[in-house]
Amino acid sequence: MNKRRPLFVLDANVFIGAHRRYYSLDLCPGFWKCLLYYCEESQVRSIDRVRNEIVSDSNQTEDVIPNPDLLSDWVKRATTDLFVSSAEPTVTATYIDMSQWVQTNQQFQPQAKEKFAREADGWVAAYAKVNNRIVVTQEVFSANVKRRVPLPNVCQQFGVKYCNTFMMLRELDVRFDWIR
Repeated sequence: MNKRRPLFVLDANVFIGAHRRYYSLDLCPGFWKCLLYYCEESQVRSIDRVRNEIVSDSNQTEDVIPNPDLLSDWVKRATTDLFVSSAEPTVTATYIDMSQWVQTNQQFQPQAKEKFAREADGWVAAYAKVNNRIVVTQEVFSANVKRRVPLPNVCQQFGVKYCNTFMMLRELDVRFDWIR
């Protein structure tokens, strides 16, 4: 019996965190090839709004992303299938529901609500819900947070599964072998 293949949608911090910390493009090209491979297999996607965040972040200082142009260039060259449109009407309607929940939730401070409205997180969650995908993010659920709106909190509220990068790689049975 075939195991059902997991389907993932990646948050911007997956790309940025990997490049900044543990899978930089120059140190671990296998991670980036892996993303493209699983994109071709239709198991990994991200959305246009994530792409736009990464490309626009490349205009900031290197304090945000070390060698930001390298990541931005990779994103610009990546197959168009990796960064899909979030403009589907069902995704938009789901995003509106999620955004309304955030905006009316007394837990979150006004600046957290404003930041959520500007960024791609809600769109990632909406795309995942509509397309039955697992959100991949480096954020963690935080029940009492006030100064930000963690993506896992939105996912949990709307019944969207989520995991971190390493859980996704394990689920995909990825192995990075060292070759000298």
